[in-house]
This record gives sequence, C-alpha cells and structure tokens, in this order.
Amino acid sequence: MLISPQTEPDGVLIVDKPAGWTSHDVVGKVRSIFRTKRVGHAGTLDPLATGVLVILVGKATKASQYLMSRDKTYEGVLRLGQVTNTQDSDGEIMENNPVPPELDAAAIAAAMRKMEGDQYQTPPMFSAKKVDGVPLYKLARKGQEVVREPRFIHVEKFELLSYTPPDAAFRVACSKGTYVRALANDLGRALGPGAHLTALRRTAAGDHKIGQASTLDELAALPPAELRKKLIPLWQAVPSHVL
Repeated sequence: MLISPQTEPDGVLIVDKPAGWTSHDVVGKVRSIFRTKRVGHAGTLDPLATGVLVILVGKATKASQYLMSRDKTYEGVLRLGQVTNTQDSDGEIMENNPVPPELDAAAIAAAMRKMEGDQYQTPPMFSAKKVDGVPLYKLARKGQEVVREPRFIHVEKFELLSYTPPDAAFRVACSKGTYVRALANDLGRALGPGAHLTALRRTAAGDHKIGQASTLDELAALPPAELRKKLIPLWQAVPSHVL
C-alpha cells in the first residue's frame, strides 16, 4: 500500500549505485523501499559505473534541475590498447593495438593535463542522449551513426593516480553532462594506442560525497523510522531561492 500524501517522505537520498544497475533501476528500487511513487534522480550513471547517485524523494523531485547541474568527481580505470564501440568494457572490442613501452606515467599524466579546461565534447553513440526524440543507443544498436551536436563541458582536473600497463587509474573533476568514457577514448587517441573505460566510480556530486551514500541493501534492511533519517531535508540540500 502506498504511503498517503500527508505522510509521503521528502528529501534527498544519496545511494551508492551498484555496478550493472541503470539509474532507472535504482529509482524503481527506492520507490519500492519507501513505498512511494514520487522518486527521481539528479544525473544518470552508466550501468558500468558505481557510486554517488542523488535520488530525489517526494517534493525534492522539484529540485532536480538544480541538483543535476552540480559538478561531479569520479575515479576510474582505463585500458590502453583496446577500443570498444561503447567506449567502455560493456562494448565490443573494435581495435587491439600495442601499447608502446616508452608510453610511461609521465606521458599519460601530461596528456591528461592537456585535456583540462573548457571544451566541446561529442556525445557517444551509445548514450541516452536523444536525437529527434530517439535515444542514440537505440540507433547505435541498429548500426546507425548520426551527427551529434557537441556539448560544452569543463574539466576542472584530470589526473593520473597510477599506471600499471596497460591500465591507468585516474581521477577527474568535471561539469555536468561530461561523458567520462569519451574522455578515456579521446585520451587513448591522443596517446596513440586508443583506450576504453573499464571501471568508474562517482565519488562526489556537488556537495554530496560517497561517505554519505548508502547501498540499496542497507536501505532495504532499515525499519521505516531509520529509513527516513537517511533523507537529507530539501532545505539543507538546496538553497532557498531555488525552491
């Protein structure tokens, strides 16, 4: 039975999204856990990715545009020498190229720094972005490729954390709408052998950090009173002038 409108839960919930789940899957699970229909999210994560997914419950759904616009921070791993059709490990390998032994951590870090700042990025064909009302991934699955309008993004920081050939671990802080797998792909092209994303974890979305996040299993195990304590009041999450 659904909770009545008078007792409907409201607030912002920080979920640690598991790998293999879509953002829509998480929204559906939170609806079930809270037993309420009004649930949304403030920025998708690809199925491959884990980490901070900002979920909006009840009246908090009206703040989606504000929360969606916040900058994001990610940590991930890219593999040099392999290019996939989706730009991540969920796709089909299209190229296998040797990684030059002289391509060291210093060269990779330098190439990452060159990708920082304002720029335009072309959305991948395997993405949820729509062209004429059709998601690009549906066209890509049919083998179709269409012209995509580049979007303006800002990469605040793109840094190398470690390099164990052919895998490079990195951290990136960027504006909303940035496709991190496209950054990995572009970096691979700039370095020569190509690359694709093998792991990605969102560690922050605006002011919301991974330390605040709860897993779906943790949430499902909580009694109703404790569950509601996980909701961040809207006045704490969003400035008053936005509401």
